[in-house]
Amino acid sequence: MKTVLAVDGSDNSYEAVHALKYFVRVDQLTLLHALDVPRPAYPMMLPQVAEEHYKTLEQTMREDGERLLDRVQSLLPMHAGPSTKHLRIGSPAEVIVSTAEEQKADLIVMGARGLGPVKERLLGSVSHRILTLARCATLIVNGSVKGMKQILLPLQGPFDAEAAIRFLQLKPFHDSIEMTLLTVLPSTEPPWPGDAAAAAAATEILEKQADYIEGVAERLHAIGYQAHGVAVVGTPSTMILQEATTLRSDLILMGTRGRQEITRFVLGSVSHAVLHKTPCPVLAFH
Repeated sequence: MKTVLAVDGSDNSYEAVHALKYFVRVDQLTLLHALDVPRPAYPMMLPQVAEEHYKTLEQTMREDGERLLDRVQSLLPMHAGPSTKHLRIGSPAEVIVSTAEEQKADLIVMGARGLGPVKERLLGSVSHRILTLARCATLIVNGSVKGMKQILLPLQGPFDAEAAIRFLQLKPFHDSIEMTLLTVLPSTEPPWPGDAAAAAAATEILEKQADYIEGVAERLHAIGYQAHGVAVVGTPSTMILQEATTLRSDLILMGTRGRQEITRFVLGSVSHAVLHKTPCPVLAFH
C-alpha cells in the first residue's frame, strides 16, 4: 500500500499525522508539503525587484517547509513504513493530486482545514478539491483522532459496495475494526393518507435493502472483517450523521459519487452534506 501524507503545519494536519498510527505499515509513505508562493501584487514594482522579492519569499517558505517535513517525519508512528520528504511549488490541491498520481498512491491523508482564517470543523477548499479530483481514496481528518475501532460504512448502492470492498481488500487498518454497514431508503409520502398498498411496498423495499446490506456484510466477513448491516428510512445525509453520532463512530468510510456517478469532478449530494457536518474523520473512496 502506498500513501501520500499532505501536511501544512495546521492543527488538523498534525492530527492527520497522528491518525497514521491506526493504519498498517505502508510500502511507501510520501510526506508532501506544497509551497504556494504568492507573486507580488504591486503593479508599479519594477520586474527585477518583484522577481527578487519572489525569490526571497520562496527561499523563506522553502526553509520553513523543510523544517515542517523534518518535524512530521519525527512524529511518525514506529510502524509507519519507509518515508520520503517532498517539497513542491504550486497550488496545494494540484500538487497533492499530481503527486498521488505519480506515486500511484492508494491513499491520501490530510487535514480538513489548513492555516486559513476560518477555524471550524468544516471542509476546507483544498480538501474539497482533492476529494473531487483524486483518483485514490482520501482520508480527511477534522479533529483529534482517539481511535479507529468503530467504523460506519454507508452504502448507496452496488457501485459503492464494490468500491468499498476493493479498498478494504487492501487491509488498510492496523487493528481489528467493527464495521456497521448502513443503507438509507429515502422517505416518501404515500399518494394519499392510509394507502396500505404503498406502505406495504415500502416495507418490502426496506426488507430487500436489509437483505442486500447483510449480503455485503457476509462478503466482508469472508475477507476478515467484523461487519453487520442496518437498513433505515429517512434523509440519507441526516441518517448517516445521526448513526455516526449514536455509534460514536471513529470513522465514516464512504463513497463520494452518489447513485448517478456522473463525473469524478462533482461530489455526490449526500457525501457533500456528510463531509461538511461529520463529527469524525471521513475516508472517501471512489
